[in-house]
Amino acid sequence: MSLNPLFPLLYEPLLRAALLEDLGRAGDITTDAIVPAGQRAALQLRARQPGVIAGLDVARCAFQTVSPEVRMETIRGDGSVVAAGDVIATINGPARALLTGERVALNFLCHLSGVASATASLVAAVKGTRAQIVCTRKTTPGLRALEKYAVRAGGGGNHRFGLDDAVLIKDNHIAIAGGIAAAITRAKAHAGHLVKIEVEVDNLAQLEQALKLGVDAVLLDNMTPPELERAVGMARGKAITEASGRITVDTAPAIAAAGVDLISVGWITHSSAALDIGLDDA
Repeated sequence: MSLNPLFPLLYEPLLRAALLEDLGRAGDITTDAIVPAGQRAALQLRARQPGVIAGLDVARCAFQTVSPEVRMETIRGDGSVVAAGDVIATINGPARALLTGERVALNFLCHLSGVASATASLVAAVKGTRAQIVCTRKTTPGLRALEKYAVRAGGGGNHRFGLDDAVLIKDNHIAIAGGIAAAITRAKAHAGHLVKIEVEVDNLAQLEQALKLGVDAVLLDNMTPPELERAVGMARGKAITEASGRITVDTAPAIAAAGVDLISVGWITHSSAALDIGLDDA
């Protein structure tokens, strides 16, 4: 799988803030008291449950922010499927730096790997269909770029990164504008020629209206699989179809089978369980 790495500028400030939060006013007083300043150590990052890895460069940066002398050799890269007990990476360097950076490194690595693992479970559930799993803007504040990267590591795709990526007309926009026609007309008048327009619809009547006005994509919200199948038929050749609304691993196969192009899911970024990864003595 081809996965472009994150630019360090995206996560270095986050790591510095997290380390400052953890170090407090006096630093790691436990490690400083117990571990001699010159002592070195070698440790292993090991998976304690099956999943998909994401965030190794972030973890490496956490350790190297504490001490540039830390070296981390990756054995299983981002996007790799691991089993419980698999060694993911080996880390060596000043023992104090390894112990001080451990929690921040693991917090990021476990969280991002949890996002990747949750995404992979949905990707597997819709395998064999045309549907692509995509994430939303329901992300942890400050971590959006990292969480969306983790979604890609899990085999999914990204929806908008921000409000300026595309026009997405939601139900509240429609209500405040006074109707779907007014909302779409205003959006078209305002958006530049390179900006895509997507509109959320709750029923087939709204969909028909949106398609007549002409949009690039339609978000089919909380529709049943039979409704989605009809919607896909109506939109074929006219707009990209996206299903959304309380979609789980169990319900995703039927939704994908309806023929939608995209399935957008918020919980993979805002509610995924962290993947259990430990830092153990080599």
